[in-house]
Amino acid sequence: MPAGGGSELQKQGKADEEIAMTTQARKGQAPGKLPREDFRQRFRERFADPAFRSEDEALQRIEAIAWEAYMAGRKAPVTVRAGDGFADPDYQLSAQWKATRDALEQAERVQKDPASPSRVLVVIGSSRNDGSCPNEISKSWRLARLACEELRMAHIESDLLDLSRLTSEYGLHIHPCKGCVSTAMPLCHWPCSCYPNPALDQANDWMSEIYQRWVAVHGVIIITPVYWYQAPSPLKLMIDRLVCADGGNPDPTSTAGKDPDKAKQLELDGWPYPKHLAGRVYGLAVHGDVAGIEEARRALSDWLDWMGLLDAGFTAKLDRYIGYYKPYATSHEELDADLALQQEVRIVARAVSHAVADARAGRLVVPDGDLKDPRPK
Repeated sequence: MPAGGGSELQKQGKADEEIAMTTQARKGQAPGKLPREDFRQRFRERFADPAFRSEDEALQRIEAIAWEAYMAGRKAPVTVRAGDGFADPDYQLSAQWKATRDALEQAERVQKDPASPSRVLVVIGSSRNDGSCPNEISKSWRLARLACEELRMAHIESDLLDLSRLTSEYGLHIHPCKGCVSTAMPLCHWPCSCYPNPALDQANDWMSEIYQRWVAVHGVIIITPVYWYQAPSPLKLMIDRLVCADGGNPDPTSTAGKDPDKAKQLELDGWPYPKHLAGRVYGLAVHGDVAGIEEARRALSDWLDWMGLLDAGFTAKLDRYIGYYKPYATSHEELDADLALQQEVRIVARAVSHAVADARAGRLVVPDGDLKDPRPK
């Protein structure tokens, strides 16, 4: 027998043994609780406006309640019984998560109804709008309106999701993904159960609504600029939080909430990695001024392909420069003059509308659709 050899069974047994020894959740990274004074300073920071000084005594009482919730870790202070259809029907789920999950199921029923109108989500990835510091509309918003107009002419409903609202709207957030999937896929719940977490002041999470808007549509068009060779931060926040749509666990009771060891065992026992948004079609329009459009467009396309969405063809994946190496101050005028780009964005929308019609009629053939992935993830 060659050195280092052994039967396949022996090798597999050793591998299984190594897995068994290393699946316990590793600990030690997170810092401890904030000291009381640090908590007080952070809490009071949002009330720095002198107009609040007349209510300092009331704020002190509210702060004491917030401190107690923080120390107790009350992530879901309002819960409901899970009920039928869950692994543990008596488990107490977050009432907000349960409401979001029920809304997703209803949205999916409508989306799958052949009699329902065709619908496309048009996502604006830019951070800029005229309601915040830039004081001007974004070019992505202008291009998105062209796409919506084209969809309307094709008798397709459009849902305009303007992610720049994160920069200009009071209290609206897309909180960052916490990376549960990297502990174990079943720990990543569909929809995400990490938020809201009032004990950590992580509230007003827009993703609860955004999940429903993705589920409700038959196609998606993303129109975005490039920020430093990548997606703008509002778009990237949404992308990361959509990881639960790619293999996420629709039953938090199966992991007793966020029990990492239960989740690890579920994955090792064999996890199906369900693709909750698969079969929808997509188009892209990525624009920039000097660099990065091809890389950003490819990254977005690769992400959507991985999620099981279907591109609407070559013309539906657009990347173009607007005012190449021209001043930022004249970028809108450059777009005004670029009639070809405006037409190309309209073509993206037309391609998506055609693909939506074909997909709903069963005419959109996916050559590898019936092939089983030997390494699903």
